[in-house]
Amino acid sequence: MDILDTDAFDRRQRRKTSCAIFFSMLPFFLSSALYFYLWTPDSPPSLVSAGVKAAPAVLLAAAVLSWNGGQSVLGVAGGLIFSAVGDCCLVWPELFLHGMGAFAVAHLFYSLTFLSRRYATYSSPSSLNRFLYLILFLVGGGVYIYLYPFLRKAPDSNLLTPGVGVYIVLIVAMAGLAIRTRHTATLLGSLTFMVSDATLALQVFKAVPPMQNGQIVVMVTYYLAQLLIAMGDIKAVETTDFNSKWKKP
Repeated sequence: MDILDTDAFDRRQRRKTSCAIFFSMLPFFLSSALYFYLWTPDSPPSLVSAGVKAAPAVLLAAAVLSWNGGQSVLGVAGGLIFSAVGDCCLVWPELFLHGMGAFAVAHLFYSLTFLSRRYATYSSPSSLNRFLYLILFLVGGGVYIYLYPFLRKAPDSNLLTPGVGVYIVLIVAMAGLAIRTRHTATLLGSLTFMVSDATLALQVFKAVPPMQNGQIVVMVTYYLAQLLIAMGDIKAVETTDFNSKWKKP
């Protein structure tokens, strides 16, 4: 088989793989559509509403595991499972701190994944990367400074004020590591996650006037972020496997 035939074969394999990935994501798309159709935030908190809300993250975790295997348990799949726990907790307002803690663990899992060998293709940060790191730091710090007076007025402010600060550090670090990977889906997913969380925090802590369709914005950006991070992880493994075939023995 000559080089042209090999390239054509690889292109066909990539197309088949892309179609297979899409079909593996169908349960996520269907469960997300079900969530928005039922729109459980308007219903009293219950196990059913928690399950409907958490189902997309659980199904994404299953898809990542099916493609990447057990190596993703302590990575993106594990982060998605902890995200699902956070989704369940946030159904009950009194469990907000527990939900924030679960999502903090999810960001730690994502960060560890972005540091793994299959992502760390570029070791030396460029000037653009340093600029983006600075922007992330300024945005995270600015959000915390803006939220601070509202956090001090909230119940459990002694826990919330430092807790939100730590959470912002973790999500900014996760997004910074996503920049380092130079995987477009991973980076867009991490930044979209920041947008979702910032929108949620501004509403939860009453830092802005009531937003029409604000909860819809939070959930659309949240599910999109998780999808992009999951897709980025699957593609990262696929690219690593593809490149390894062409390494010289």
